[in-house]
Amino acid sequence: MQAWLLKVSERFEVAFITGERWKLYFNGLGVTLEVAFFAAVLGLLIGTVVALMKLSTRRDGKKTLLAVIANAYIDVIRGTPSVLQLLIMWFIIMKSCKNGVLVAILSFGINSGAYVAEIVRAGILAVDKGQTEAGRSLGLSKSQTMVYIVIPQAIKNVLPPIGNEFIVLLKETAIVGYVSLTDLTRAASQISSRTYDAFMPLIGAAVIYFVIIKILTVLMDLLERRLRKSDNR
Repeated sequence: MQAWLLKVSERFEVAFITGERWKLYFNGLGVTLEVAFFAAVLGLLIGTVVALMKLSTRRDGKKTLLAVIANAYIDVIRGTPSVLQLLIMWFIIMKSCKNGVLVAILSFGINSGAYVAEIVRAGILAVDKGQTEAGRSLGLSKSQTMVYIVIPQAIKNVLPPIGNEFIVLLKETAIVGYVSLTDLTRAASQISSRTYDAFMPLIGAAVIYFVIIKILTVLMDLLERRLRKSDNR
């Protein structure tokens, strides 16, 4: 047992301590969080706009052109792999751009926007129709009713699933190595190739991902409990 522990400690030292390799993990984690955070913000903005577009209707109840465009966007994004979207963004759409972080943020932001759009749409539809009718009876226009009455109530409905979407997005960024970015996953892979030991670097990266996601999960649970308490008042 003692010999096994000694061997593990030696492998840990080689994977994390020797040559200050921990800095590579640290920098990779920074890239992962940067891409995930800004992509989530972009996805939230795109998703909100697309959700409102999808909900738009004409006076006769038929879908508007904006709704058709929103549906097409959601179908295309949700129907293709995120890694393929990233490669298209890198090699075709933004071929002249050498900023991998920017390309990754745009790609994941556009991808996340399709899922956020459905979350926001569901949250808006979950608000009782009586709220809309009350707003219109007070003399508010359709857009004013949406902005001042419906959306504030829908926020409570969409916060938990949007938090879960961010967690999923954080894990999906593990593919940014395709655009020459050294994120946490690629850092572990590079160290594996240098040390000829895949176990410790990959397990170490997995533990870091787990800890970050566990912290986010706990925070989301606390948020959901607080929202439930406010609903019960």
